Amino acid sequence: MDKPSSKPGILAFVSLSVAALVATAVWVAFPAGAAPSANNTGGSAAAGDESDDLMSALSAYNDPRLSPDGSVTAGAYAAAWNHVTQMPVSSAAFSEVTTQPYASDSLHYRDQAASNSGGGAGYSAGRIAALAVDPTHVGVLYAGGADGGVFRSTDDGGTWTPIADHLPALSVGSLALMPDGSLWLGTGEATTASDNYAGSGVYRLANPSTGTFSSADQVGGGELDGTSIHELRPDAQAGYVFAVTSHGIYRRSLTAAQPTAWTAVLQPCAGVGVSGVTCGVSSTFADIASDLAVQPGSSGRSLVADVAWRSGAAYNGFYYSRDGGNTWSEANPTGAIQPKEIGNATFAYAADGSRLYVVMESTTLINKAGSSTVLAGAYVSASGNINGPYDQIATSSQLAASGSAMKRTLIGPGYQPGVQAWYDQSLAVDPADPNHVYLGLEEVYESRDGGANWQAVGRYWNFGLPCFSYTLSQNTCDGNVMHSDQHALAFSAWPGHAPEVYAGNDGGIYARPTTQTSAGWRNLNSSGTLRTLQYYSVGAGTLASGGVAVWGGLQDNGVSFSSPQGSTYTYTYPGTTTPVTEQLNPAGEMSEPFGGDGGDQMVNPANGCQTVGEYTNLAMSVTNNCGYTANDDGTPSSITNINPGDPNARFTAPFGADSVDSGFWVAGGEFVYGNTKTWSSTSGADWQKLADSGAGHSITAIASQNHVIWAGWCGTCNPSGSFGRGVMTNYGGAFHQITLPADFPNRYISGVAIDPADTTGATAYVTLSGFSRAWHEAPGAGYGHIWRTTDGGATWTDVTGDASAADSFPDAPANRTLIAADGTIVVATDLGVFTDNVKADGLGHWKRLGLSDITANGNLPTATAVYLTPSPDSKTLYVATHGRGIWSVPMP
Repeated sequence: MDKPSSKPGILAFVSLSVAALVATAVWVAFPAGAAPSANNTGGSAAAGDESDDLMSALSAYNDPRLSPDGSVTAGAYAAAWNHVTQMPVSSAAFSEVTTQPYASDSLHYRDQAASNSGGGAGYSAGRIAALAVDPTHVGVLYAGGADGGVFRSTDDGGTWTPIADHLPALSVGSLALMPDGSLWLGTGEATTASDNYAGSGVYRLANPSTGTFSSADQVGGGELDGTSIHELRPDAQAGYVFAVTSHGIYRRSLTAAQPTAWTAVLQPCAGVGVSGVTCGVSSTFADIASDLAVQPGSSGRSLVADVAWRSGAAYNGFYYSRDGGNTWSEANPTGAIQPKEIGNATFAYAADGSRLYVVMESTTLINKAGSSTVLAGAYVSASGNINGPYDQIATSSQLAASGSAMKRTLIGPGYQPGVQAWYDQSLAVDPADPNHVYLGLEEVYESRDGGANWQAVGRYWNFGLPCFSYTLSQNTCDGNVMHSDQHALAFSAWPGHAPEVYAGNDGGIYARPTTQTSAGWRNLNSSGTLRTLQYYSVGAGTLASGGVAVWGGLQDNGVSFSSPQGSTYTYTYPGTTTPVTEQLNPAGEMSEPFGGDGGDQMVNPANGCQTVGEYTNLAMSVTNNCGYTANDDGTPSSITNINPGDPNARFTAPFGADSVDSGFWVAGGEFVYGNTKTWSSTSGADWQKLADSGAGHSITAIASQNHVIWAGWCGTCNPSGSFGRGVMTNYGGAFHQITLPADFPNRYISGVAIDPADTTGATAYVTLSGFSRAWHEAPGAGYGHIWRTTDGGATWTDVTGDASAADSFPDAPANRTLIAADGTIVVATDLGVFTDNVKADGLGHWKRLGLSDITANGNLPTATAVYLTPSPDSKTLYVATHGRGIWSVPMP
């Protein structure tokens, strides 16, 4: 996750109430985005705010897709994908832009107030949700990007190749190698511990060391469509494979032919596998399964499972089966584990089945005001029995004292180990030693004596530690540091090769020998080929030295800056008179000038070194020299905070330049803001309030053309019965709310665009996320995804097209709209990019942008396309994806 700014000189101590973040989460799908705290005034979060930021980030991504009611019927995603495959095509080939290694510790991008460079993470990729090591092919690894599909390495992580780019869904929950050598993929990332529409089921690749996944590899029917799959667990001796999902535990024969369905075997709320269990929550949060383990030495008959909603439910608990999953019983753990605390949990058996380790989130702590952690602890059942008795082998305070960067005196009291145990959890036992245990939370911890002693071997960062200094010669920190937030652990055991442990987290993958006791990890992101970066935005501008600078805000990886190798920029620093020529990219790498979570991004098309980035909640910062710090110690400061301090901005709030007057900027929180200082801005005071969208409202999309402004808003923004949305504009003079027609869908407004051909600003397009009424439990969702007004909002037309026609717009979340110079409408969606050449085809006749063969390289991978921006010369379209980086294509 993004790194709070507990840095030398600006150490902040904040007491965080985890309960405040999740108290309402039992009743709505995701909590609302939070307003920035008083400490969130710069580019990085204050210590203790990160768990808040994480929940807000998940909410910001999921709310648009789940609104208005928070639940999407299974089949929505599959139906949309089937439609996409039948659509006509606007032929064009995509090219990958973000191909350089992402150096998040770049030496000259270390602004001490805004950047996390120098923290020790090294090279970064996007979030890794799953790992698998091929036991029969030396050096072959598989990695599952949270929203980026599957990658294969044949050189032990040296380089990577995507092998699932054109599946219907690239959201990965699990990877598992089966006894026959096949690789099984469970789609739908499950780290949020809640429902998720984006999974499309399970796939089996027969020859993973050389093959590529295709839709034909699907295992089972549509019974797992719309689920998140946390784990796939083979039970070879019994002949089964189990899917641990957001709808319970499912089972299928390992060898059954297609299309044999998956069968639910454990759903306590539904009375499947066990009876007499009280549920205690709505169907949205029922039967959420976190893990399943097969006890070695039991002939595949003894199974244990955790089924639990993170914020607490009556059905929460450990369950066990003694007959291979045919029947189940609720366990009664004894000893140190308190059954009423059971939340998200992960199991790990010793290789001989002699002991069972557990790491567990506490539903008591997550609902307790003032909690600085939600970790109940790590435990061991010395007999391997799910009922225990259990000994507690780790607490948050013990882990904090193990060499952690999250020690109270270093990072502040509000952010202790396990504060995100509802999100980051991984646990593994060395196959060669039942006492050798790795535990992943925000950091990685290692014990070589069964939990009696722990060492933080993968620290959160180096900032704030006694060893750290921005002066390189004085920085003595060792290499036991990596990117934060751990989600996956795996081991290699190739004959003739030293066994290694692999850790997957929010910044990619790291590895080290299991026998290693010295400091250091091998960074498997350094080649730049593990391309799983999760973008929120993209912007581009020309460089005087030639080429284009491309910027983008990222989930948990700040803001990336990409430029041609050898690029330079001449700049005169404030207070000086001598221009300095900066070497922007001598090594051919991307850099991270802004730290934390990125958001929206604005770049001067005429000067690619001028950009505005967003931390969260409209906390904007500006740089006029690419964020370059001339000295090795991160000085002088090159990034200026211009946060207007809005009271109700979305986690990722919109802003941008007027499309006609580049000397006028607009931004949206609760208020609409204008800025005429632009690149000369020096503080948040340079933003002026122009209008109020309404108390409790948050602007979700904004655009300006010759000072005519259109904005979409939500309020409340949670998917629930109180969800609301609207449109406001100053077309015609004063700002006013638009009266929308009755058939205008009650869904999240994700984008607005003003037609450049209408110089009055009366013609605007509104983009809607989510799915249509057919897939929502509540009424009012409507059908259309793209609506147009030509008279300033007096009347509206759905330009989605005839839903029964092949050239209608797909019924999938739409995220961003761009109007090309010739009037062609371009829309980014969760299933690709689509165009309507209005002049040639008329309104409502859509084509998929790409190649005729939807599985061919040259198509955009099916990761969610979230943002569109033109190149400075408008000949190229840049597309940001949430999981597969940034791509370009000739402008339609």
